[in-house]
Amino acid sequence: MKRNIKKVAVIGSGIMGSGIACHFANIGVEVLLLDIVPRELTAVEEKKGLTLESKAVRNRLVNDHLTNALKSKPSPIYHPSFANRITTGNTTDDMAKIAGVDWIIEVVVERLDIKKLVFEQVEKYRKPGTLITSNTSGIPIQFMSEGRSEDFQKHFCGTHFFNPARYLKLFEIIPGPQSSTEVLDFLNSYGEKFLGKTSVVAKDTPAFIGNRIGIFGIQSLFHQVKEMGLTVEEVDKLTGPVIGRPKSATFRTVDVVGLDTLVHVANGIYENCPNDESHELFKLPAFVNTMMENQWLGSKSGQGFYKKEGKEILALDLDTLEYRASKKASFATLELTKTIDKPIDRFKVLVKGKDKAGEFYRKNFASMFQYCSNRIPEITEDFYKIDDAMKAGFGWENGPFEIWDAIGVEKGIELMKAEGYTPAAWVNDMVASGTTSFYSVKDGATHFYSITNKKVEKIPGQDAFIILNNIRDNKKVWNNSDSIITDLGDGIINLEFTSKMNSIGAGVLQGINKAIDIAEKDYNGLVIGNQGTNFSVGANLGMIFMMAVEQEYDELNMAIKMFQDTMMRCRYSAIPVIAAPHGMTLGGGCELTMHADRAVAAAETYIGLVEFGVGVIPGGGGSKEMALRASDLFRKNDVELNVLQEYFLTVGMAKVATSAYEGFDTGVLQKGRDIVVVNKDRQIATAKQVALQMAEQGYTQAPRRKDIKVLGKQALGMFLVGTDSMEAGKYISEHDKKIANKLAYVMAGGDLSEPTLVTEQYLLDLEREAFLSLTGERKSLERIQHMLTKGKPLRN
Repeated sequence: MKRNIKKVAVIGSGIMGSGIACHFANIGVEVLLLDIVPRELTAVEEKKGLTLESKAVRNRLVNDHLTNALKSKPSPIYHPSFANRITTGNTTDDMAKIAGVDWIIEVVVERLDIKKLVFEQVEKYRKPGTLITSNTSGIPIQFMSEGRSEDFQKHFCGTHFFNPARYLKLFEIIPGPQSSTEVLDFLNSYGEKFLGKTSVVAKDTPAFIGNRIGIFGIQSLFHQVKEMGLTVEEVDKLTGPVIGRPKSATFRTVDVVGLDTLVHVANGIYENCPNDESHELFKLPAFVNTMMENQWLGSKSGQGFYKKEGKEILALDLDTLEYRASKKASFATLELTKTIDKPIDRFKVLVKGKDKAGEFYRKNFASMFQYCSNRIPEITEDFYKIDDAMKAGFGWENGPFEIWDAIGVEKGIELMKAEGYTPAAWVNDMVASGTTSFYSVKDGATHFYSITNKKVEKIPGQDAFIILNNIRDNKKVWNNSDSIITDLGDGIINLEFTSKMNSIGAGVLQGINKAIDIAEKDYNGLVIGNQGTNFSVGANLGMIFMMAVEQEYDELNMAIKMFQDTMMRCRYSAIPVIAAPHGMTLGGGCELTMHADRAVAAAETYIGLVEFGVGVIPGGGGSKEMALRASDLFRKNDVELNVLQEYFLTVGMAKVATSAYEGFDTGVLQKGRDIVVVNKDRQIATAKQVALQMAEQGYTQAPRRKDIKVLGKQALGMFLVGTDSMEAGKYISEHDKKIANKLAYVMAGGDLSEPTLVTEQYLLDLEREAFLSLTGERKSLERIQHMLTKGKPLRN
């Protein structure tokens, strides 16, 4: 049966409900967001003489919740205008409207009695065949649909989004007793294809997959921290980016999520899983009970494991339960991993550590391996779903079984035995069968050991993806130390950067030129994309800084020209060049995106020209390109200066779009040229299809532009007056003004006496000259050095 989701109803407008509503609006779906009528009036409403008879008052709760959600940071919505897709209402006046929706999602308070009342009301108005799901995080799905009609039960299941719904990719689907296979298959596909999620079908067990494993991990650490005498800072150092986990690690994450939320789930597991071999681990330690009594819940209450006083961050001493100044944590074992770029390659070193860190990792991984292996088939039949859930729901770079593989399956078993643990019987069976790893790659696809069938099988659902890790070794065309060219098939190649944070230096520029050479000779198109955390943080600042400090201006001039020429080569090659930006796409990464034929951007792309933050202007064609794009928007009888000023301010204020859709507003992405994909896993495959389509339609190399209208003195005068007044009003520093005036000169096309048509090269030469002159300024060098050493901009 074909289903189209044009409209959804979300019942419950709290943090989770509003977040889910916003994410459906993100993907273009019309949303009806409902909540219960408030029980009492506010003081303001009473003063105005309003009553609950007023529809506006009855809708107040849902409107307030949605307004607060839209104001939150980070935003739940890709673009402010998308909020117009959400209509609010209340369950008293507007429940009948659910008859016109395709999917009803219940997100009310976690109480079975209240959920059942909602479903009773839903059944009065819901049309047969409409999907109905609950976003519960732990209430058994089987209890919710009791007493409902056959059609209701057939189309009912759990759909557990993780908070915040826009950013966390895990989408757990939990079948009810009568859920139809068609419904489950549809939701699995819809979550991945349209919502951009990692869909995981879970069993109807307490906390499902993600929270069952995630809360075990946190509770395990709660007990371990006391047992080993570790501080909260030490645990966060050990469980953060060094092992591929978020910067917030463990205790900071609990502060953000809320200790009460974690306690609620942990208590649920403790009460409902009496036969769990780690049952006692879910019992709350004394310090957590005290924190709950004191309402030290984290960010929501102003203090938790950490507390901010003025500018100082204090940490909780778990022995005295008093706050003290944070202490920097360091371990010899972690020092050994500093030269290892990928977290997956660090685990072998970490478990061999001779200090407290090594002991911590051995204990931690041993208990995690046992717990996860024992959860099969209780929570899922297939272990890869546990890995998927932890990566998508908790931001882990590698799941437990991937980590076990990295250490070595047999080594992991040894480690477990040394700590008094034993793996599940199926692990021993797997090893005895001659299978020495949980995962393997064959014919470009990831395979896994199927416990049910006792053999290695292909993980389903990979056909829509191109996974570079799976094809790189067999399909590599060329590489240097900073870039790799891979054959994607069908006449398209991919270039990925491998430099630190994918910064663009000589090696990457060589890679871009080599990829275009190869594509023009033997292929039909080129994709420039990677599957790391970020597309590119921009040019190699360290290289620029060293050349400038050494006053090697001829070499620096050549390096900038090489960058500019490479960007122009992307624009004017004989084959289509498609950029696939995602994550941080800053400075040079943004310039590259702007010079490709088209961009296939992930929705979560944070893109902008940020060079002002390091004391220079965009020098890789970015300043030229903004002038060109402004020129293309000039229309007869329009005030051209206003258009140019908007583009000037985008660069001058170093604006960064917080989604690809905002990138259209700032002009770094262009409607009709660039497209957005919600699921980043599909990005390379989509970019390949765009390149193929352009090649098959008969791609022709464009002629170089000679028709860029610059406004000369007319624009330059306006910009200079503006920067003078900004400095006089102390909005910008003297050096900010100097940088802005350099940019003004470039984007105005110099001090030409009248509007003139110029070439791109004319603007590139102005841009390069301005960039070079700024690298000779002491204050610009101070800004570059500050960014290199501190990782944040300096105002001087």
